[in-house]
Amino acid sequence: MRKGAKAAIVSSVFAVMVGGAGYGAYNVVTAISGDAGTSGSSGPAPVKTGPPSADEAKDASAKFFAAWEKGDAVTAAALTNNDADAEPVLDSYGAAGHITEVQITPGTPSGASVPFSVKATVSFDGKSKPLSYDSELTVVRGLTTGKALVDWQPSVIHPELEKGDTFVTGEAADPPIEAVDRNNVVLTAEKYPSLGPVLDELRGKYGESAGGTAGVELAIRHADESAGDTTLLTLAKGEPGKLRTTLSANAQAAAEKAVKGYDNSSVVAVKPSTGEVLAVANNREDGFNAAFLGKVAPGSTMKIITAAMFIDNGVTSMNGPAPCTSTAVWQSQTFKNLTGMAPNENASLANSFMRSCNTAFINLIDGTDANPLTDESLTTEAQTRFGLGQDNWKTGIASFDGGVPASGGPDRAANAIGQGEVQLNPLNLASVTATAITGTFRQPVVVSPELDGRQLATAKGLPSNTVSQLRSMMNATAVSGTAAKAMAGLGGSIGAKTGSAEIDGKAVSDSWFTGYRNDVSAAALVQGGGHGGDAAGPIVAAVLRSGG
Repeated sequence: MRKGAKAAIVSSVFAVMVGGAGYGAYNVVTAISGDAGTSGSSGPAPVKTGPPSADEAKDASAKFFAAWEKGDAVTAAALTNNDADAEPVLDSYGAAGHITEVQITPGTPSGASVPFSVKATVSFDGKSKPLSYDSELTVVRGLTTGKALVDWQPSVIHPELEKGDTFVTGEAADPPIEAVDRNNVVLTAEKYPSLGPVLDELRGKYGESAGGTAGVELAIRHADESAGDTTLLTLAKGEPGKLRTTLSANAQAAAEKAVKGYDNSSVVAVKPSTGEVLAVANNREDGFNAAFLGKVAPGSTMKIITAAMFIDNGVTSMNGPAPCTSTAVWQSQTFKNLTGMAPNENASLANSFMRSCNTAFINLIDGTDANPLTDESLTTEAQTRFGLGQDNWKTGIASFDGGVPASGGPDRAANAIGQGEVQLNPLNLASVTATAITGTFRQPVVVSPELDGRQLATAKGLPSNTVSQLRSMMNATAVSGTAAKAMAGLGGSIGAKTGSAEIDGKAVSDSWFTGYRNDVSAAALVQGGGHGGDAAGPIVAAVLRSGG
């Protein structure tokens, strides 16, 4: 049940203005009410600056802990650098959260940071249970007063608390669920950690319809209501309702294990013949479901859609020309290939796809005299053939269905190779591969639409001739192209595409990879992972190897 903490950003300009106003006001009051006749008086004592000392940190945290233990939200909040935000959270801790008998034990400070442990009791309607957890705070210098204050972050009060969240104890907002996979295997956050946020969301959306009865629990009520409550402690168990998902415990286990090897990684697997999601896993400290909600440039994996656009619009074919030049210029911007790629001006589309030659795709972005392309051509292909970018996917949980905007200028060419303004996530890309190899767009789902009658997105898909060419090119890429190393040893009907997306301000590119094996397609992203085959490739291969 991990969720990403969202840090509030305070304008430095605003801080300076407030600091200046506060100091000015202090001077004016002193000048009016101070003892003007005192010998040697030269105004107020200077405001302290610089980091708080160890003694100041110890003293400030001790006062904060003491007020918190007493349930004095006003005093505790005043000992932070943001009492307006801190007070309602501290107040909900005892009032709505029914958390009492609070005992806080400080750990060994590290500079201005003070770790601590909390032991308390949660009591409601004649039921009580102990609560214990660890957290940490940092002491900072107040901007206007110079006092040592607790740097307010919601996670100080509980590590799973986010901005705008509060505590609540009572009958659970949603009955518990027993989520099961497609083969009736029970899915839990303990066994499959990546599913924590997913199961929370499914409970919030389907707990009542699944037929369960609510228990009594201490929970974090999130400011984002769609996220559902996060249970911290169960005082009385409810009766869970059974919720069948499309997931595969086998594929999920493989996905969980694969992402553990790479920081900031995400993967999704789908069943191309149905659109059912088989696995979703993330390895991120912030708990963000980047696999479904990420919005990141997909690099050369976008060439699947671009190649389909060329074929569908008669610009070229798998065996038609796609010259791989050293550079390509589009509206004054020069595009290059990966270092070390030898040019081949006689290359076919299949060869340039297999080697992931950027310039070949840029050279064709105008189309031909007989079959010209426009700024809208790639967007039309993505939307009408692959079902992307229309903000209408209903997977059963929150998701982003991709963005391929109609772009002019250099971005039109950059979009064709997965840079520019294009944004995708592993869910989108796994779906792209599923559509490419079947010709039919089937909107991905985590739970059946029959459960709630929701309307799924539609698209017309691809002509059979385009499908056969895409499958052939992806197979060549998996067997002897840029994806060969990652896909080595996988039998059956296979194909893949690699991608490396260069992000402004990052020294190392994002690693993308998508592939299929029989009736499973998967896509992975490793932010800062480098070349597509190096990090994302092994993740996808591991999921495909599981067989779904």
